Amino acid sequence: MAKKALIVWGGWDGHEPEQVAHIFKDILMEENIHVEMSDTLEAYADAEKLKSFDLIVPHWTMGQIKDHYVHHISDAVQLGVGIAGCHGGMCDSFRDNVLWQFITGGNWVAHPGDDGVEYTVHVKHSSSPLLNGIDDFNVCSEQYYMHVDPAVEVLATTRFPVREGPHVYNKAVDMPVVWTKRWGQGRVFYCSLGHKADIIRKPEVTTMMRRGLMWAAEGKVNASRS
Repeated sequence: MAKKALIVWGGWDGHEPEQVAHIFKDILMEENIHVEMSDTLEAYADAEKLKSFDLIVPHWTMGQIKDHYVHHISDAVQLGVGIAGCHGGMCDSFRDNVLWQFITGGNWVAHPGDDGVEYTVHVKHSSSPLLNGIDDFNVCSEQYYMHVDPAVEVLATTRFPVREGPHVYNKAVDMPVVWTKRWGQGRVFYCSLGHKADIIRKPEVTTMMRRGLMWAAEGKVNASRS
């Protein structure tokens, strides 16, 4: 039976949520995953239906969400439904909902220099094979400074500071860019790249997202075997 994914997009238009959602849809369909798309948070209202998916792909920047919708998502992911996304569509969603931040593994706090910052993404050698074969690469985009769950497995980082700001008076830090974590039986994948659709289309980013989406979608299969 084909796997099923739910993509929910919306929020701040500056992140081109509809365009990015369709890129993710194309990736998943290429992998023979049936995709359902929604431009409303009401897609999270049916708790039992959420549990029927293999993957949830949120792409909704800022806004507010009903608490019980986040609990529905949490329950589904704990049972093995994967959750995977990028940039502000996943870790700058629902700033007042701490459960959402706990599930996803981090939240955005700043992007010094705003858009158009040139920086390097450093791929880490770790126990995860998700970024195998991808070399360090440069990006010209927003550089996300984040507050990150120490439980995540970091797969790629970027070095701060690059642009001026009050943060430069601290020591240099390697900020996570890509990570995985677990939420119950579910797999969580996040990539902070993706300010606009053209960044997602960058070959390295497309490859990372494809692998992350597919990895997260396997969580329910593994949960059924345990």
